Amino acid sequence: LASGGFTYFTSRIAEAVGFDTHVANELLIENNVLTGEVTRPIFGREGKAVTLADACRKQGIDLTATIAIGDGANDLAMLNKSGLGVAFRAKLAVAAAADVAIHYGDLTALLFLQGYHATDFVS
Repeated sequence: LASGGFTYFTSRIAEAVGFDTHVANELLIENNVLTGEVTRPIFGREGKAVTLADACRKQGIDLTATIAIGDGANDLAMLNKSGLGVAFRAKLAVAAAADVAIHYGDLTALLFLQGYHATDFVS
């Protein structure tokens, strides 16, 4: 999970869905109070693309075998680097630049893109 959001949220999402890792911006806290700042450098467009490439290298996966999902301009480098860049309920410029755009529905659409059938799903 690579997000331009905050680790406060991505850590919870990663745990809930079973992701091994998550990368995002870290909120600075002093004396248990948010300072309004984040650690530097800010994790954004290039960080997401580098994170994808690093994960592939570490796991021995070719970038062409990956799917990246995004909705904003800070996802474009990652979407372009992946084998299949998916714009999910994205801004128009992102949808136009992606290989695939999902405007309606949910992320189960990605399972169908990979050849899964509804009968393969478990609830």
